[in-house]
Amino acid sequence: MGTDNSTLTPDATSPDGQKNKNNIATKGAWVQVHSVVLSPQERSGKIPDDTRAVPLEMWVHGFLLNDSARVGDEVEVETAIGRTVKGTLQNTRPGYTHTFGRTLPELAQVGRQLKKLGYSLRETE
Repeated sequence: MGTDNSTLTPDATSPDGQKNKNNIATKGAWVQVHSVVLSPQERSGKIPDDTRAVPLEMWVHGFLLNDSARVGDEVEVETAIGRTVKGTLQNTRPGYTHTFGRTLPELAQVGRQLKKLGYSLRETE
């Protein structure tokens, strides 16, 4: 499957990432779905109360398997590793927005400090 522009209708997310009002995707489009894995009642009693009080949720990116769908529709996607996942369509052509946070000054110097101690970051021959 691919994510070329032919998988999006004129009302879907444009190639420059701008969302249009209808957010319609067609089969093969790269999308994001959401599902509830466990409701609060299904969660283990061995986890903290504040954690147990909310559902365990999952967001997954994949290729749309349905012929077409709008944001909010129940759909199936095929993930990059080939799993089939059901969920509610959340976004068409999603990007990745996660980070590992700000750099910690203590960790930024580790490589230099190891070099000074004689350690190589490359494998020895």
